[in-house]
Amino acid sequence: MTYDCGLRRETPLAACLKRRIQASGPIGIRDYMTACLYDGEHGYYRTRPAIGRGGDFVTAPEISQVFGELIGLWSAVVWQQMGSPARFALIELGPGRGTLMRDALRATRRVPGFHAAATVVLVETSETLEKEQRRTLADLSVVIRWLRAADIRSSADLGRLPTILIANEVLDCEPRDQLVLTEAGWVRRLVGLDGAGRLAFCDGEPAEGTTAHSARRVARIFPHARPGAVFEPSERHWSLDLLAGRSAAAALYIDYGHVQPMLGDTLQAVRGHRFEHPLASPGEADLTMQVDFARHAAIAASQPEPLAVGGPVSQAEFLGALGIVERASRLMAANPDQAASIEAGVARLMQPTGMGGRFKVLGLRSRHLPALPGLPALDSPGASP
Repeated sequence: MTYDCGLRRETPLAACLKRRIQASGPIGIRDYMTACLYDGEHGYYRTRPAIGRGGDFVTAPEISQVFGELIGLWSAVVWQQMGSPARFALIELGPGRGTLMRDALRATRRVPGFHAAATVVLVETSETLEKEQRRTLADLSVVIRWLRAADIRSSADLGRLPTILIANEVLDCEPRDQLVLTEAGWVRRLVGLDGAGRLAFCDGEPAEGTTAHSARRVARIFPHARPGAVFEPSERHWSLDLLAGRSAAAALYIDYGHVQPMLGDTLQAVRGHRFEHPLASPGEADLTMQVDFARHAAIAASQPEPLAVGGPVSQAEFLGALGIVERASRLMAANPDQAASIEAGVARLMQPTGMGGRFKVLGLRSRHLPALPGLPALDSPGASP
């Protein structure tokens, strides 16, 4: 994307970042994303409504209720595959406005024993979104708890409960670094200041530590890369800790990304439902990167307590396998006045050149469990940088 100097906005966080860079030098992309999204005073998820027509972007649950309903029924089948335990945790990371969980719980209210066994845990960082979730889910009789990531990892009462974890559009906003290939080799990409004192991308020193390890991996995987190439290394996501040590565990990750390692700068910003340069509005635009699903699968399968892998497959393949067309048809028949909007929403979720193809679905499970619904088993994923 071309950097249009006229589009840069002097947000409160931009001023803070400039002072920080002037005092201590350029910062990595991971640090920049962390500040933009999660700064305690000016971070995007601390201050913005984010989701919906009045926010900056729309997610699948907001497009069609069928999406959340199918995720709910998927969860119920997985619970049954676990042996229908009398108690289990149903955890959603980044629950948005609570729409997915509302639709999921409505769709499963007639599954015998499911609601009585479930402790629903919503892991949210935004106080604004948590308030919206509480309003959305206020009339449900299921036990619902709100926790921060650090709290859920140390929660004694959740203990070793069987766990089903849902993460829709969560991995893409996990802060990550970028490496850029220069004549001197792979180095960290940084955010510094240009000659006019404005935020600008710049190259760092040769990689060290874990970044050097990533640099060696990418050099091995892409030996013919040319200067200017960008690589976005992925590390172990903290949510894997929530699956470790459980008698039974399953997780579903849905996000936009790629199924094989790739080069390219995918850092993007969205504000007011429009893309803009990632440095344009720090703290007032959503920042994301594409997800390397192959890398996440490889990490999950090779950790000390390895998990079995299902997928990744496209969102269209996954929802199609779960019966989205049939469910939408029944919903349209029961609500003929809304048939056109129901059909349009499902078509948007399934469009091969849009969300249906760009979004991928990855499943993880305890190795003694059967394959997860809608996801082909792949217990030994190939190597990924």
